[in-house]
Amino acid sequence: MSYVRKIQLLSHFEKPILSKVLSDCPARILIVDDKPDNLELLSTVLTVQGYQTKTCERGKSAIELAKTDVPNLILLDISMPEMDGFSVCEILKKDFITKDIPIIFISALKDVRDKTLAFQIGGSDYITKPFQVDEVIARVKNQLNIHYLQAELRAKNKQLETEIKHRQAAENELLRLNRKLNKLATVDRLTGIANRHYLDEFLIKEWQRGKREKFSLALILCDIDYFKQYNDRFGHLEGDVCLQQVAQAIVKAVNRPADLVARYGGEEFAIVLPQTSAENAILVAEKIRLQIQDLRIPHPDSLVRDDVSLSLGVTAVIPGSKYTKKQLLITADKALYQAKKQGRNCAILSPMA
Repeated sequence: MSYVRKIQLLSHFEKPILSKVLSDCPARILIVDDKPDNLELLSTVLTVQGYQTKTCERGKSAIELAKTDVPNLILLDISMPEMDGFSVCEILKKDFITKDIPIIFISALKDVRDKTLAFQIGGSDYITKPFQVDEVIARVKNQLNIHYLQAELRAKNKQLETEIKHRQAAENELLRLNRKLNKLATVDRLTGIANRHYLDEFLIKEWQRGKREKFSLALILCDIDYFKQYNDRFGHLEGDVCLQQVAQAIVKAVNRPADLVARYGGEEFAIVLPQTSAENAILVAEKIRLQIQDLRIPHPDSLVRDDVSLSLGVTAVIPGSKYTKKQLLITADKALYQAKKQGRNCAILSPMA
């Protein structure tokens, strides 16, 4: 029995439960993909979760739908005929009606440049195809939580203008919401470390500081070896536990207050090391690699060793007009690729070209 058929049967038997959920103003989600199978699967999965869904196969039609019946969230494919997802996102973010709609890109494009562009033009999240249903559900829920908090925050600001007598109480509530929103916006909820959004902001700040003060800025990108096989054997709940353990082990290995450990996406992590040379960065990378080995998390399906291991790509540069932050990310990503190509469970240093 296909996964879609199982979802359809589940929807049939749980109809009374779903009816109650749908009656409480369910979130409206627009799904845009030129592949009918993807539309059917995503629509069915999200309907079972209690959401209202609309589907669309073309970018121009998606823009019109978003304007006439504004959704709470958009799942957007990138590679589509006539108009790609990047163009759709840029148009929606420039329109007053649709600019606040969170957009999750779902794409087979895995290049770091595509992922970076997705966030630069206003995307809220990025899921790589082939996607995992559990991951889609979790990311949709997270983005909707942020969206609702932002809407609540705007409502509180408006209320503050008219309720002067209750100003202090309103400000306290606003402060609580701001703190909660800031945590959602900067912390990866699964691992407890910085998320991709905060990583991008931190890199910009440290790049500018390094350029001003002429110090070396190092970056490490690392990836859990054969993590898909780990998930296939133990399931995604155990996979989440593994990600949490690896994240905390990296934090333990990178113990300077000025350094940043962030979740880069999926099973990838990024470590930013201000005022660190390439030689010292490779030593930190090796320390991280050994720290993960010391966890002794069983991984019988790994082709490297019997427990969980990391591959790491390292680079460093003194920021200047000759280089860009984007080049730093690309170089570290290429070094990570070389580490995987050379057998994994190792750290490779790649100088900036």
